[in-house]
Amino acid sequence: MAEIDLQGKIALVNGASRGIGAAIAEGLAAAGATVVVTSRSREAAEAAADRVGEQGGNAIGMACHAGRMDEIERLFRRIREELGGLDILVNNAATNPHYGPAHELPPEAFDKTVEVNLKGPYFMMARAMPLMIERGGGSVVNVASIVAQMTWAGQAVYAMTKSGLISLTRSFAKEYGRHGVRVNAILPGLVDTRFASALVDDPKVQKWVSHLPVPRAGQPADMVGGVLYLVSDQAAYTTGTTLVMDGGATLG
Repeated sequence: MAEIDLQGKIALVNGASRGIGAAIAEGLAAAGATVVVTSRSREAAEAAADRVGEQGGNAIGMACHAGRMDEIERLFRRIREELGGLDILVNNAATNPHYGPAHELPPEAFDKTVEVNLKGPYFMMARAMPLMIERGGGSVVNVASIVAQMTWAGQAVYAMTKSGLISLTRSFAKEYGRHGVRVNAILPGLVDTRFASALVDDPKVQKWVSHLPVPRAGQPADMVGGVLYLVSDQAAYTTGTTLVMDGGATLG
C-alpha cells in the first residue's frame, strides 16, 4: 500500500493548540498538507502552527471559537481568500465544563457544551461543503468519543453531544457523498490530555484502565494514524462510519 501523501491538500483542524488536535495537525502536515490550526486564542493557534513549522511542516494559525458563528464565518472567509479552498476538515474542538451528577448541571454549562460540541461542528461542515465541492470533493473527520456508545456517570450532556456528532457524521456523509465529500468520525477512548485530566487522574478510572485489553490511557499520537487513513485516498470507499480507537474499552 502506498504511503499516505497529502501534498497539495488544504486542511483545517479546529481545537488544535494542544492534545489530540495538535497531534492530528502535526500528522497532516508531515504527510504534506498545508494545515490551518485554530484555537480560541490567536496566540495559542500561532504557537501551534510554529511547532508544526519547527517539524518541517506548513501550518497557519488562526483564531476561532468553535461555537461562535461570527468567528466561524470569518475563519472560512479567510480560508477562501488566503488559501483558495479546503480539502480536509477535522472537527476536534470540544468542551466538557461539567463532570459530575446530571442534576447538578448548570443550564449555562449545558448551553456551552451543545454550542461547541454540536453547533460548532455542524456549521464548520456546512461552511466547508461549498469549498470542498468546488475542489471536486474532500474529507471530514469528526472527533467524537466512546461515551457516545457506552455510558459513563457524570458525562450525560457530553455523551449526548458526542452521540449527536455521530448522527451529524452520518447525515452529512449521505447528503454530500454524491459531491465527492466523505464524512467519518473517530471515537477515542480515554486519552491522556489536559482536557481529560479529571478522568485520567481519577483513581477509579485508573483502575478501570489497568484492566483494558491495551492497559493504558491513549496518547494523542495514537489518534493520528486513523485520521490520516480516513482523509486519504486509501479510504476512498469509506464514508459515514466510525473508527473506535479506545484500547478495547468498548469490548466490555
